Amino acid sequence: MSLTANWSYPTAIRFGAGRMSEIAEACIAANITKPLLVTDRGLANMDITTKTLDLIEQAGLGRAIFADVDPNPNEKNVEDGLKVYREGGFDGVIAFGGGSGLDLAKTLAFMAGQSRPLWDFEDIGDWWTRADPDGIHPIVAVPTTAGTGSEVGRASVITNSETHEKKIIFHPKMLPAVVICDPELTVGMPKFITAGTGLDAFAHCVEAFSSPHYHPMSQGIALEGMKLVIDNLPTAYNDPTNIDARANMMSAAAMGATAFQKGLGAIHAMSHPIGAHHHTHHGTTNAVCMPVVLKFNAHAIHDRFDLAAGYLGIDGGFDGFRKFVDGFNESFGIPKTLTDLGVKDPDLDVLVRDALKDPSTSGNPVEMNASNTRKLFEAVL
Repeated sequence: MSLTANWSYPTAIRFGAGRMSEIAEACIAANITKPLLVTDRGLANMDITTKTLDLIEQAGLGRAIFADVDPNPNEKNVEDGLKVYREGGFDGVIAFGGGSGLDLAKTLAFMAGQSRPLWDFEDIGDWWTRADPDGIHPIVAVPTTAGTGSEVGRASVITNSETHEKKIIFHPKMLPAVVICDPELTVGMPKFITAGTGLDAFAHCVEAFSSPHYHPMSQGIALEGMKLVIDNLPTAYNDPTNIDARANMMSAAAMGATAFQKGLGAIHAMSHPIGAHHHTHHGTTNAVCMPVVLKFNAHAIHDRFDLAAGYLGIDGGFDGFRKFVDGFNESFGIPKTLTDLGVKDPDLDVLVRDALKDPSTSGNPVEMNASNTRKLFEAVL
C-alpha cells in the first residue's frame, strides 16, 4: 500500500446551543453583506427560520429567502434558485436545513458565477477544474438535522430529473466558510426524521470505517462517530429535548461527512438510485440496506470490526456488530426491506446500472459488479 493521499479537513465551526444568535457575525466573517437564505418548503415558515431571518434583518443584512427545494433537489430547483439569486444581487448564501436545503444552497453559491451548465461539474475525474473559482460565492451553513453532514462537505447531491440519477457536484470551494451547529435547532424534528438522519450519520461512519482507502485520520473519526451515534441516538429519539444527546448527534453528523473523504460504499451506491427513482428518505434507505451490505463485505471488514466492537460497547466482534445493527434499526421502527419502505415494482436493471455508476462503489471493500449488485438488491427487496 502506498502511504500517499490528498487530504483536506473541515472549516470554521461555531458549535453549541444558542449559537444561532451569531448568524450575522458568521455572515460578516464569510464576507457576505446581502445573503439569500436557502431552505426547503417544510422549514420555510417555521419559527426557527423566521427567527433567523429576523436576526439577519436586524443586523442590516436584508431579509430574503428561497425555499422552492424538493426533498431530492434537482436541476430545476437550481435553475429557479439561480434566477432569484442573480436577479436579487445577492453575494452569498445561508444554507439552512437538512441535506436537501444545504445541498441546493451550496450548489447555488457554486453556480452563481459559472457560465457552463451544471452537469459539467459532476464529480468525475478533474471536471471540477472546469469551474471559475472566482465565480463561487461564500456559504454559511446551518444544519437543522443531524445526519447528512453536508455542512462540512465539498459536494452536493443533485438529481437529474430527466434521467432520475443522483449526481454529485464537487468543488473544494463548495465547503462552507462558516458553520453554525446549534443543537437547539434539531429539537423539533419528528421522531422518524431524528432516526433516519441519525442512521444516515451512522452509515457514513460505518462505510468510511469499512473503506479500504488509506486515511487514518478519517478512520479514527469514523470510529468515534459510530460510538456517538450508538450512545446518543436512542436518547435523542426517546427524549427529544435532551440537548446533550442532540449536540452529540450533530457532532456525529459532521464527523461522518468528514470521515467519508476516505470513501463510501455499497450502502450509498444502492440508496442513491433507490432514492432517485422511488423518492425514499435517504438515511432510512441507508439503514435498510446496511445489514445486507455488512454481510456482503464480511470477509473484508471482519477483522477491523472485531477490534472496534469492544470500544463501541458491543460483544461478539463483527458478528456481534451485525446483530447489534439489526436490533438498532428495529428500535427505531426501520423497515426490514425496501418493499416495506414503499419501493414498488423496481426496475432492477436500472437500479443495478445506476448503482455501478455511482462514485460510492469505488470505496466499497469488496468489488461490485452486475451480478453481486443485483443479488444485493434482491436480498434487500
